Amino acid sequence: MEAAFELVPGVVNITSGYTGGLTENPKYEQVLTGKTGHAETVEIEYDPVAVSFSKLLDLFFKVHDPGQKNRQGNDIGNQYRSAIFYTNDEQKKAAEKAIEKLKNLGSYLDIYTEISLFTKFWPAEAYHQNYFEKHPEQAYCQAIIRPKVDKFKIF
Repeated sequence: MEAAFELVPGVVNITSGYTGGLTENPKYEQVLTGKTGHAETVEIEYDPVAVSFSKLLDLFFKVHDPGQKNRQGNDIGNQYRSAIFYTNDEQKKAAEKAIEKLKNLGSYLDIYTEISLFTKFWPAEAYHQNYFEKHPEQAYCQAIIRPKVDKFKIF
């Protein structure tokens, strides 16, 4: 997610991390177990004059699969669930509208994206930040991230 959103004009900062769980200051090794309740996420700071929340949602639904429950590709577990964490009612309504739009298109049998109130974000360890930039040669980056980044240079 981080690599795709970095391409968006108006995105000011992206931080990889964890949210949606109960463990205070979780570490990757804890989140990986699936027992913390956290999802691996990105925190996106953006300029709403330059890019709308709805546009960010459009990209979100293009770079991941909301039709997979508790997984993304080979990454399996509730820490890889599809989730949107909103900070206000407008964001919640926009997320609901985006999901309804997907349902109406009939692209998915089921959509598993959860919409939850944002509570607390915990930044991931330094080695998770700018992962694609640091590891473009890695097989996961070549097979999963690179095609998405190349395909969705839409802004």
